[in-house]
This record gives sequence, structure tokens and C-alpha cells, in this order.
Amino acid sequence: MSTTDQNWTPADRAKAAAGLMLGWVALLWVIEAVDYATGHALDSYGIAAREADGLTGIPLAPFLHFGFDHVAANGTPLLVLGFIAAALGGIRRFLAVCAMIIAADGLGVWLLSPSDSITIGASGLVFGLFGYLVVRGFVERRVLGVAVGVAIAAVWGGTVFLGILPTDSGISWQAHLFGLAAGAAAAFCFRRPAPALS
Repeated sequence: MSTTDQNWTPADRAKAAAGLMLGWVALLWVIEAVDYATGHALDSYGIAAREADGLTGIPLAPFLHFGFDHVAANGTPLLVLGFIAAALGGIRRFLAVCAMIIAADGLGVWLLSPSDSITIGASGLVFGLFGYLVVRGFVERRVLGVAVGVAIAAVWGGTVFLGILPTDSGISWQAHLFGLAAGAAAAFCFRRPAPALS
């Protein structure tokens, strides 16, 4: 196996992607167990809207959740979408995409969430990976990417559409909307050249 994931075989990428995402989701459960054991002391480290201290919550919020049900709701789509993104594009590009989504989504949440609110959870990243995967294939003009994007849109498109609507005051539609937009933007920022036509 090469030291750079750009030269890995598809099987190597799939194994690395599976290991990464299983570890990532397991970490979310461990963090929530620690949060539960400490009387939910970690919840305050989320994104506090328009508070200077709240900016430190931007990189932390995707790893924190309001209970085990919250982790479960985000864990499965994060596992699936993260695996697909990492397996198709490689670990390095996947991590760069995640960093962009987390930063852009977090800043949007910080700016536009209701006053005195604290936002945590991986759903912004989930929506971002959805947007990235749906747009990526079309941007790069690759048949496999387009097929994956269409399949993902068919499975989760309705849920995503409902998730960006401000219908539930207990759910951060801002995180969903900014995550989706950041993921779509990441598809352009991290695109690979289209294959040459012969």
C-alpha cells in the first residue's frame, strides 16, 4: 500500500474509509457517554450565537450531542455518507472537505442562530456531506459520481429538504442549511479535473 491515498486501490480506500468512519462514529458515542457521566457538562462547549467565546464551539460542536438519541440520529447518515465520500475521493480530500464544511457551517450558525442559543451536533456536517456528494459527480463529470449523487438524493433528499425548513424551534435549520451550502461549495473547491475524452 502506498503512503499516499492517491495511489491506493479502490479496495484500500474502502478499507481506510470504513476504519475512519467507524472510529469517528464510535468517538461520538464515547464523547456522549462522558457528557452523560458528567451531567451534560460538555453541552455548553457548542456554538453560542454571536458570543466571542462561542467561536471556539465551531470545531467542537460536530462532536457533541444532546443525548444518545441525538448521536444515533446523526451517526448512521454520517457513517454512510462519510464512508462514501472518503472511499470515492480519498482520506485527505475527505478531511479537507469536512474541515471546510465544519468551518463554514459553524460560522453561519454563529451568525444567524437565535440569541442565547447553543448549537451542537453532527447534522450540519451530515447535510454538508450530502450536498458535497450530490454535487460532486456533476462538477467533475464522472459517471460514478453522478450515479452516487442521484442515489443519495433519492434516499435522503426529502429529509434534507424538510431539514432546512424552519419548522421546529428545537432543531437548527441554520446548521442544516449552511452545512448543505458548504458541502455544495466544497464540491467545486475540491473538484478533480474531468476525465479526458478519447
